[in-house]
Amino acid sequence: MKLPLLAALSAVLLVLPAFPQTQTQPQSAPAAAEQNPRIPAIIHSLQRVRSIRETQLSPDGNLIAWAVSKEGIYYAPLSEPAEVRHINTCGEPGDQHDSSLAWSPDSKTLAFFSDCSADGKTSSHETAIFTESVSGTATPHLLAQLNGYAEDLQYAPSGKYLSFLYVEGATRASGALSPEPPPSGVIGVEHIEVQRLAAVDSSSGQFADISPAHLYLYEYSWSPDSNHLAYVAAPPPGQDNWWTAKLYTEQVELDMRTGTFQNISTAEPKVAFDPNTTSGPLHGLQIALPRFSPDGSKIAFIGGLMSDQGVTGGDIYTIPASGGDATDVTPDRAATPQWFKWIDDDTLGIAEIEAAQSHLFAYDLATQKESTQYNLTIPGTVSAGGEMMRISTSSDDSGIAFIKSSFSEAPEVWAGPLNDLRQITHLNDALKPAWGKSEPVSWTNEGLRIDGWLLYPADYDSAKKYPLIVYVHGGPSYANLARWPGAGFGPAPFSALGYLVLMPNPRGSFGEGEKFTQGVRKDMGYGDLRDILAGVDAVSKAHPVDPDRVGITGWSYGGFMTMFAITQTHRFKAAVAGAGISDWKSYYGENSIDQWMIPFFGASVYDDPAVYAKSSAINYIKNAKTPTLIVVGDRDGECPAPQSFEMWHGLRS
Repeated sequence: MKLPLLAALSAVLLVLPAFPQTQTQPQSAPAAAEQNPRIPAIIHSLQRVRSIRETQLSPDGNLIAWAVSKEGIYYAPLSEPAEVRHINTCGEPGDQHDSSLAWSPDSKTLAFFSDCSADGKTSSHETAIFTESVSGTATPHLLAQLNGYAEDLQYAPSGKYLSFLYVEGATRASGALSPEPPPSGVIGVEHIEVQRLAAVDSSSGQFADISPAHLYLYEYSWSPDSNHLAYVAAPPPGQDNWWTAKLYTEQVELDMRTGTFQNISTAEPKVAFDPNTTSGPLHGLQIALPRFSPDGSKIAFIGGLMSDQGVTGGDIYTIPASGGDATDVTPDRAATPQWFKWIDDDTLGIAEIEAAQSHLFAYDLATQKESTQYNLTIPGTVSAGGEMMRISTSSDDSGIAFIKSSFSEAPEVWAGPLNDLRQITHLNDALKPAWGKSEPVSWTNEGLRIDGWLLYPADYDSAKKYPLIVYVHGGPSYANLARWPGAGFGPAPFSALGYLVLMPNPRGSFGEGEKFTQGVRKDMGYGDLRDILAGVDAVSKAHPVDPDRVGITGWSYGGFMTMFAITQTHRFKAAVAGAGISDWKSYYGENSIDQWMIPFFGASVYDDPAVYAKSSAINYIKNAKTPTLIVVGDRDGECPAPQSFEMWHGLRS
């Protein structure tokens, strides 16, 4: 389910009075904000950050590019990062969205998507491919105009064409995290948008479809010879069927006379691995990030129990490129790989979550050991944009680049060798936290190590008692990490307003290994709530927490945990549930992604309704005594508004 920081652009607020047994009228959110004059100032400070969307290092390692929201794209020599050139596809910087930076294999051209067209105006339904010659003028060249949504732009290794995922005529961004259109027509038959793999000639811009129309593609990669593809795909609808997707391979060649790709091996792509039929540990689970080995003989991918597509985590597996059984090459890791790349045929570069921190290292496949030389732990978040924890690298892997942030450091681009990184951009140097200090925390419960982060109140005084807010992440396959506040702001404003904030990663989270992530299967809300309550005990023992002022909040799965918690314990004196789930049984029939529930609950609601009822907050509604605010987006397809209305109605009654 969706990440916790994705705030709904259009939301319905369901408010219960502070003392539900009285007839007191609930106070509106704007009125409450007006009572604390610090809130507008804090929000203003949070909005000052210049958001770096992604960064990309050129294959030769000499140039680095980065995209800044509503500003355009910048690039500079890595040796002289102050010599910045600005690419702006719109007439005036403002609302444009530039993304998917892709360097040509010879490092002479930078390609990217933009929602600005040749006339300099933005469009919500069209995407253009631009290229910039680094040896030419600063005026980008419009290579192709697309009618629809596109992402994941890549040069094929040969450099002859640019490939991308494409939804022709799209009415919305692809994926379940985007707002759902109002239902109309024949449900499940009409208005189905299919994301395919497409390409344009890198010289002429001539367009061609690659993948078949009956498959919805999620992720893909080219073989080193540019003649083979590996991709994760499923029949549409795409937002639902990622949880049943298979790994396909296809051998292709481009006929430039007709502008079409031809599948030259068989009439249909070949199924290389199917988690739905495998008898191994990946049975019924998810696969992501397929990558050919440098010699083309193997394909590696990440497999495990995951939430939304794009929120990747698990172990790394390999199969023969021709297809076959999967081999776990990172077994029993007490951490969660989220991204990787082949360094050579025997070595992987891996980015993982380990104990609520970011860990980057080289990994020897033969010995299954980490390199001691190329090994770095960062107490914050890293990403180059796109897939979670993606790291941009030069072709020889001697240099890397990523965007780094934490609670104490605003986002900036860093690059260089892994053991000698330096800050490249200085867009946010002037920003200072309005919130208190942060630190990683850990505790044990029922034999498990639980990690998380603690934010102290601004101007912390250990002689005072403080209220505590528990901030539960979405997922459940995700993790609270230390990051500078972005869209949605997250827990930082609470700290700025004088709260202690605990951000736990209970069982079900990423960061402690795949067995830990699978700890909530068929037990949603129970073990993870016990882990959270143990964390409240640990923090309360070590810090001056006022036990009469402990609250809980979260979004999506965190919203469910908030709803469920107030029916299981009276420990929390206030609750805010964002886009939660109150009744898993009715939710199964209401949401647009019911396939995610089977790996987590073990069966469909029609085959095992009891396991769904067991974890439904609505079934324990008479236990609830906690004053609660419920917030939900009115076009949320993952956590539909009726779930929040059910909880509100039950609490009010």
